[in-house]
Amino acid sequence: MVLVTREDLRLSKGKLAAQCSHAAAECVLKAKRSDPRSLDNYIRRGARKIVCKVSDLVALKKAFSRAKKSGLVCHLVKDAGHTEIPPGTETVVGIGPGPRNEIDKITGDLPLVS
Repeated sequence: MVLVTREDLRLSKGKLAAQCSHAAAECVLKAKRSDPRSLDNYIRRGARKIVCKVSDLVALKKAFSRAKKSGLVCHLVKDAGHTEIPPGTETVVGIGPGPRNEIDKITGDLPLVS
């Protein structure tokens, strides 16, 4: 699973962790409904998660669109607006679980969050 975050939002570490957690949880729930065997394999193999970044909303939506068109499990997180950012702000895209080579076609060139 790869979590793609927006660098331009400059979220606190805690907020970023929460947004990534929302994305991961939603992706797991979607995978449980659509491909439970793949989800079981993902969990048995360690449930790997990688967190990358894109510059802005346009790049985030591009990653989400490419994942959807590829048929990958994906989820776009929209914040509820209770803390740091306005309601509806799109913050993170979760992609996977799924075939690593298919996810890498979308996210393989993105820099890691540091």
